[in-house]
Amino acid sequence: MDRYESAKRAGILGILGNLFLLIIKGFVGFTFKSQAMIADSFNSAGDILSSLFTFVGNKISSKPGDDDHNFGHGKSEYIFSFLISISMIIVSSKLLYDSAKSLIFHNTLDFSILLVIVCIITILIKMSLYIYTKRLNKKQSNILVEANSQDHFNDCIITSCTLISILFSYNGIYWVDSVVGILISIYIFYTGIKIFLESYNVLMDISIDEDTKKVILSLTNQYKEIKGVESIFSTPSGYKYIVIMTIFVDGNMTTFDSHTLADNLEEDIKHLDKVSAAIVHVNPV
Repeated sequence: MDRYESAKRAGILGILGNLFLLIIKGFVGFTFKSQAMIADSFNSAGDILSSLFTFVGNKISSKPGDDDHNFGHGKSEYIFSFLISISMIIVSSKLLYDSAKSLIFHNTLDFSILLVIVCIITILIKMSLYIYTKRLNKKQSNILVEANSQDHFNDCIITSCTLISILFSYNGIYWVDSVVGILISIYIFYTGIKIFLESYNVLMDISIDEDTKKVILSLTNQYKEIKGVESIFSTPSGYKYIVIMTIFVDGNMTTFDSHTLADNLEEDIKHLDKVSAAIVHVNPV
């Protein structure tokens, strides 16, 4: 299964799983007035949006380069993950407000065994989706799949907290439900900010990490004909980088030999996991 197909399947499974959970959590949460369950259902609605963005963004990013987009459409992954983060921040802010209001006005919920059953079903489904997407991301390294994987894991934690709050309400301790709603909101907000910053950095052309730069310099030092390195620049192209560097060679070296040297170095750099293309400029010294 290639990178596009695996992410496509992850998106479809996420949409179907979260749609089912949204329906049962929303119905049970509003029926029995559980603020934590309502917050959890809104989280599922956000997950549907995330999975939908994963599906659409992955389809766009899989398109090859063309005359208008020479290096492909890979950055669409980060545009859609950026949108996912915005939706998470907005939803979490609304949930935080509702949960805080519920705590202040001492709202109570009507305990039902259905609340417990829905929590258990949610945890089982989300843990299965987390394991599946985690394995996919290890194979394919896709930020959209990674965001979805982290979201599935977060949901397991969130619903576990929801379950705890419901069990407290069974013993007449209702304020825990509102507190858990607040904590869920803060956690969703934090995750949204984290994805926002990662997407923002790539869209603003953040440079490749220092460890990879050191590896590039190590590859360069293997060529005794290279007398020095003037610069190493990089720009993201999807989930990989384009590396542009300038090297110094002996001024007496022929143009053919210097270009052959640059071509060989470019091939070495392109074999790195985080590099999609390399351009080496040669200066005489």
